[in-house]
Amino acid sequence: MIKHLFICLLLLITSCSTSKNTSGNVSFSQNQVNLITAADSLTPMRLFKITNKQDSILLRTQSQYIKPDMNDVLLKTFVKRLYKTVTDSLSLGVGIAAPQVGILKNIIWVQRFDIEDFPFEVYLNPKIIEYSDEKQTQREGCLSIPNRTETLNSRSYAIKIEYDTMQGEHKTETIEGFTAVIFQHEIDHLNGILYIDLINKK
Repeated sequence: MIKHLFICLLLLITSCSTSKNTSGNVSFSQNQVNLITAADSLTPMRLFKITNKQDSILLRTQSQYIKPDMNDVLLKTFVKRLYKTVTDSLSLGVGIAAPQVGILKNIIWVQRFDIEDFPFEVYLNPKIIEYSDEKQTQREGCLSIPNRTETLNSRSYAIKIEYDTMQGEHKTETIEGFTAVIFQHEIDHLNGILYIDLINKK
């Protein structure tokens, strides 16, 4: 009888613990949660810059997988704040990656110059799975590297990417031209690589 009660109690504790873990947010660390919830979803986040030593260390760190979940309020809040950051009048970038605001998760926004009206679109866990041999020469800058631009000739003209949507769909797509440069730039951020690392790379 005592043994039976102990087993029931153990199952109850395990069940409660499991329920708590699945209903709570496990995608972000507490520090990341604090950064995201420091303001509402309409407020831009602070841009991390290489001119700050601690920022620079984080910008050189690889990001992690993020589970797509439209019901994750914290994820939706972060995605909105990341968008507000890249479109803020003080920034006005054509792309941004989560590490640039201190969140080491595989999330980017890219302005699609290859689509009518040049919309911004969000991508989760993007990876480049194919690079064209053909290269292109473009001038690049970065919101995390103030007052500097460089001309690079190492970016592929076309790339094939795979990614997740917020709805959990897994997709592949081929991107060309300047938009392909933006994707390469932002995905590099997720791997702790900055465009200045590619200077003089053939």
